[in-house]
Amino acid sequence: MSEKQIVKKLSLVGILGNIFLAGFKLFAGIIGKSGAMVSDAVHSLSDVFATFVAFLGVLLSKQPEDEEHPYGHERLECIASLILGLILAGTGLGIGYSGVHKLLVREEIEVPTLLPLIAAVISIVVKEAMFWYTMHYAKKMNSSAFKADAWHHRSDALSSVGSFIGIGLAKLGFPIMDPIASLVICLFILKVAFDISKDALDRMVDSSCGEEVEQDIRNFVEEQPGVEHVDLLHTRKFGNKIYIDLEIAVKRDISLVNAHEIAESVHHNVEQKYPDVKHVMIHVNPEEEKNHEGKA
Repeated sequence: MSEKQIVKKLSLVGILGNIFLAGFKLFAGIIGKSGAMVSDAVHSLSDVFATFVAFLGVLLSKQPEDEEHPYGHERLECIASLILGLILAGTGLGIGYSGVHKLLVREEIEVPTLLPLIAAVISIVVKEAMFWYTMHYAKKMNSSAFKADAWHHRSDALSSVGSFIGIGLAKLGFPIMDPIASLVICLFILKVAFDISKDALDRMVDSSCGEEVEQDIRNFVEEQPGVEHVDLLHTRKFGNKIYIDLEIAVKRDISLVNAHEIAESVHHNVEQKYPDVKHVMIHVNPEEEKNHEGKA
């Protein structure tokens, strides 16, 4: 299955699944006299928009390079991830506000029927399944936007867990547990929103891949035939891709043609081993050159 087919499949599952759940939970909330389930239905409806944003972001990021964008469009997916993170934060704050409002106002809560409780269970199962399904393909494509969308599914499942606890305890005579559960869920959702937004921003500002990744690349390069050692290695994230600036030392008495062949081999092997690496810029130094004042 091609990436384009996977993107369409994920988007279709996300949009149709959320529309079905939103309609079902809205019906169960109104008929079953549960405000928590009505709020949960609105949360599911917001996920329709989130999946559409993820679909659009991934679709635009896959466009080939052109004259105006010679490095490609990968950062558009980061923008989509950032938007999804903000939507998720808004969802969490909305759930938290609802919980605080109920605690402060202490309005009389009508005891719901059994229907919203059943709807909550169905929502938890379906949304958790959608989380694992979306996350599986998001990891396969290394798509930050669809990873964020997967967490939207899980946040909806967590919201339904809160609804289940609140509705269940309300039926047992403890209605105050509904808003308390909402506040706990709010904190979980805000933590996920922060992680998604931070990752998106890191990918947009050319941050490095980290010491562990760079050391692994350095070790691999120094194992390549003809490479005496690595003089310099910098990595930077560009969307979901990685660019590498590399300086290698080779024996100073070899020909320019041999030095070029070594550099080409390193370039090819690094891109083969690390699929996320989009390009490697290599500079060749003579082995005995200990500083960078007389680079070859």
